[in-house]
Amino acid sequence: MARFELKLPKMGESVAEATITSWLKQVGETIEEDEAILEIATDKVDSEVPSEVDGVLVEILFNVDDVVQVGQTIAIIETEASASTAASAPKVEAVKQEAPVQAAAEVAKTVVAAQETTAPVISSGERFYSPLVKNIAKKEGIAQAELDTLPGTGKEGRVTKNDILAYLQNRGAQQTNAAAPTQSNGVAPAVNNTVKPKAQAVPAIVSGEDEIIEMTRMGKIIAHHMVESVQKSAHVQSFIEADVTKIWNWRKKVKADFMKREGENLTFTPIFMEAIAKALREFPMLNISLQGDTIIKKKNINLGMAAALPDGNLIVPVIKNADQLNLVGMTKQVNSLAKKARENKLKPDDIQGGTYTVTNVGTFGSIMGTPIINQPQVGILALGAIRKMPAVIETPEGDFIGIRYKMIMSHSYDHRVVNGALGGQFVLAVKNYLEAWDSNREI
Repeated sequence: MARFELKLPKMGESVAEATITSWLKQVGETIEEDEAILEIATDKVDSEVPSEVDGVLVEILFNVDDVVQVGQTIAIIETEASASTAASAPKVEAVKQEAPVQAAAEVAKTVVAAQETTAPVISSGERFYSPLVKNIAKKEGIAQAELDTLPGTGKEGRVTKNDILAYLQNRGAQQTNAAAPTQSNGVAPAVNNTVKPKAQAVPAIVSGEDEIIEMTRMGKIIAHHMVESVQKSAHVQSFIEADVTKIWNWRKKVKADFMKREGENLTFTPIFMEAIAKALREFPMLNISLQGDTIIKKKNINLGMAAALPDGNLIVPVIKNADQLNLVGMTKQVNSLAKKARENKLKPDDIQGGTYTVTNVGTFGSIMGTPIINQPQVGILALGAIRKMPAVIETPEGDFIGIRYKMIMSHSYDHRVVNGALGGQFVLAVKNYLEAWDSNREI
């Protein structure tokens, strides 16, 4: 038999870790290739992790609610191997079996002793401790009160394995120093063994009629990323108004035939996406990402499309190689990703690789917005609601007032690498593409 290490797969360039939400298979169960073993959640999408091989699940290395880094081994699957391979090292296998038995006995004694002297550590509403941290605390005799004062470097201030091991190392050194008396007067030197307590959250002051609602896991992660983006990027906005009367009338004329022929609803979104992809091709320095002091110019134009989830949160599925799609292909991609988002069926590949993001704030009636950049990108465009507006229309015979369909576009960009001229020229190019729409275009 051979042992296969199942690792947490890569789920996007900005996703470094995931939280295990449930195990779909238990130790001892038979697994087929591509069968889902567990469910995970990231700040971008919830997903299943499939098996890469056929075999039997023999070991689960993480528990539900544990945070796992991309590339870490999360489970062991035993697979069939050739007879010659199995027979080649029988003595080694015997040694391997004997060693864990002895190690297990020692660990069991240590755990029992720790449990008799130290109350078990529990997670509270304000602080979460992973099973690994809890076990280390029990083994080393760290009480709940002592652990609660330990500063954490993990997500949301969590205490990681490295945090508690570093604390134990320092505590051991401090205890050694404190126990050693001085040669001159026999007085032990004073040792500062105080750990700076973690800042406690200020309790909410509510009346008896108020309702306290705990933020969801994804809500907390999104909030953290929004604050991080504002702190990292120098956000600047440019606003421009586009006359989309030609597009309004053209879509009204062709949408019924388009539905009959393609079986797809033709919305305004794919039309706007097409214009944005053309503008990014014209201004490639907006199709970049910034990592530290390094600018990475992206070869492909992958448009992120902000979409609403059933729970009210937003997610950004990605249209790959958007500049290579015709309007039919763009429409099918937009509708497919929007449907997957509504049904919570987006896969990790659907939300990774974005190079520029578009959000349609007009869906909710807003005429403009100041969107926050989706890191590590450097720009995001908000599309406002289309409204009928009085406008001055210039003709060879003179100017007159007419009713036109207008839309305001709000362009947020990172002023660290995108200056005002580039940011303004880009959104102007989008406006020009939309206003130059061919009213006789065939699809």
